[in-house]
Amino acid sequence: MNFALTEEQQMIQAAAREFAQNEIAPIAARFDETGEFPEASIRAAGELGFMGVEIPEEYGGAGLDPVSYALIMAEISAADASHGTIVSVNNSLYGVPLLAFGTEQQKQQFLTPVASGEVNGAYALTEPQSGSDARAMRSRAELSADGSYYTINARKSWITSGPVAHYIVLFAQTIQPDGSSRGISAFLIDAEAKGFTRGKHEPKLGIRASATCEIELVDYQCPVENRIGDEGQGFKIAMTVLDSGRIGIAAQSLGIAQAAYSAALEYSRDRKAFGSEIGSFQSIQNKLADMRTRIEASRLLVLQAAWAKSQAANNGTKNTLNASMAKLFASETCMFVTHQAVQIHGGMGYSKELPLERYFRDAKITEIYEGTSEIQRMVIARLETGLR
Repeated sequence: MNFALTEEQQMIQAAAREFAQNEIAPIAARFDETGEFPEASIRAAGELGFMGVEIPEEYGGAGLDPVSYALIMAEISAADASHGTIVSVNNSLYGVPLLAFGTEQQKQQFLTPVASGEVNGAYALTEPQSGSDARAMRSRAELSADGSYYTINARKSWITSGPVAHYIVLFAQTIQPDGSSRGISAFLIDAEAKGFTRGKHEPKLGIRASATCEIELVDYQCPVENRIGDEGQGFKIAMTVLDSGRIGIAAQSLGIAQAAYSAALEYSRDRKAFGSEIGSFQSIQNKLADMRTRIEASRLLVLQAAWAKSQAANNGTKNTLNASMAKLFASETCMFVTHQAVQIHGGMGYSKELPLERYFRDAKITEIYEGTSEIQRMVIARLETGLR
């Protein structure tokens, strides 16, 4: 078995690390405090191809492989998880459904400007009453009598990049003119069109610079050519997207954990108590050993899931199990490692003078979005047992 990265992947990782540490890390604390969207650095990430990593060059992307995407996500998130979240939404939640299910016209019009980083994309699945239970959505898309457009009425919540998105992939129950339901369908929404409004910004614990809000559509008219895939195919599209997105969040978790561990390791070498470096104390050594081991296990799961994604694309199979295992373990490792890193730093870990408290706050969301840890365990168990 060969676990080595290719020369190209190593170069991509190095480029992402250089950009993240030079351009993102110095501004991360300021944007976390203000909650502003980091427009300039996101545009710069787009110029480097990071907003459409796996999207072919003909559609404005970089045309790289899933492993390269995971490496980029980890490096950017190690500098700032908010930037990682924005990159993840553009790549996984917005780019994947268009690339996999979109028409050529949709790719040219809606994918190219987002993959190139010119504008932002978003993904609208969650509703106030339906988070993990996506099938319980109340959003409705009613087909017109002449079959030329859908009238969409929807209220979506927790929409990452919602306040700044130009285009949004939105899911709604499809209703025919006779009143019959065709299940969930996916639509491309232009946020500048009549009938679309942005609601309140969410005041969040972490990833504060990744803008999040509610959105509402009232009698929004969506041309039928802006439906993604077939009617009733929306749930399949949503789940396909999440398989990819969970790899991105697993990589984000890995990046945050690595940053927290590196800070704790350095502090354990420098900080002295009772006449010795605290890294010489067994209690601290035990923490460091557990942190490093879980990080490396997470890294293997993330890279395995990313590699398996490319294999699944080639043979037409799903990568759900690998994606869920990587997301579950890496996100819980992220929370564990950041907690231990704060503990090792003591009072300084609780202070905003150091980035540890930001890592800790950012870590929690990785166990929640794109499928909670509870949902990941359910997915894994069902795939293993074959039982529903």
